[in-house]
Amino acid sequence: MSESTPRSTGQRRATLKDVARLAGVSQSTTSRALSGEGYVAAAARQRVLAAAEELGYVPHAMARSLRKQENRSIGVIVSDLRNTFYADLAAGVSSRARSRGYTMLLVDDEGLLDEELSAARAFVATRTAGVIVTPLSAEVSEFLLKQDTPVVEVDRQFAPHECDGVVIDNANVSRRVTDYLVGLGHRRIALLIDETGWTTGSERFAGYQRSLEDAGIDVDPSLVVSAGWSVDAARQAAVNALARRDPPTALFAANNLLAEGAWRAAGDLGMRIPSDISIVSFDDARWMTMVSPGVTTVAQDAFALGETAMDRLLERIENPEAEPSTIVLDAQLLPRGSTAGPRGSTAGPRA
Repeated sequence: MSESTPRSTGQRRATLKDVARLAGVSQSTTSRALSGEGYVAAAARQRVLAAAEELGYVPHAMARSLRKQENRSIGVIVSDLRNTFYADLAAGVSSRARSRGYTMLLVDDEGLLDEELSAARAFVATRTAGVIVTPLSAEVSEFLLKQDTPVVEVDRQFAPHECDGVVIDNANVSRRVTDYLVGLGHRRIALLIDETGWTTGSERFAGYQRSLEDAGIDVDPSLVVSAGWSVDAARQAAVNALARRDPPTALFAANNLLAEGAWRAAGDLGMRIPSDISIVSFDDARWMTMVSPGVTTVAQDAFALGETAMDRLLERIENPEAEPSTIVLDAQLLPRGSTAGPRGSTAGPRA
């Protein structure tokens, strides 16, 4: 190896110009030989490949994609990677992206709108092929659309008629959960919920309300409990709901963090699950099968949500003029030991 090569000096990485000089051909010939695009004589191609190997030359993927006016990276913005739901969703996106030759750039906005918009601006600046986002408002999707950046809203929607979305059938699944509790004999069913302004919260509340109305049970506003955004806030809200003089006999937590708060609240009050209080979670989480009794839950396939969102984004990239569409996925209710009929009821657990 020549002492003048970049590998031997260790001062800088080899460039296309270095490869061309060592191979004794022009830079344009070197570029064609390395990319496989365009004609290059066999002997010249072999010299270029040998020179690249000797120098340890690695093509600059970003520069190459910009020259071709394409980018094989996609941006993903999620709300909280400490929550296993969002981590699994991102894993689904990553798996599908990798299989299709794309690289995923991941940002956790920590539930902050400014961070979400900052990430969106960064993705536009680096010309990502598209963005998948669990949006906090319509603002992020509207910004990306104005920049002609394909966007898919996943888990919740703010711009359903302007961009694509992938969501769970929240209203119908929530209705099935409440129907299940009613079928066990419960009439005082509390809904522990973080918000009702997004599609997730509003649809889960709507399903709960519809089930009670269909069963001829008046919706008691005091049983719709605002629980905040953390386990600690949910724990305190649940303690307040369960310690009242006329407590609910069942509690439906609208996500896995709220369910953890409810579980801890029951322990704080010395309540036995399910004889004193039945608990259901809309999200499944690993801890729910590690406690006794196990927690009855709605199992959303967050990994499949991520995969489906990536598929939808690729379809949008390939067909940018198509009308926006929303894909709605179902979720499965998994009865476990945390639910039973209320005390004094003859109803028992139901599959």
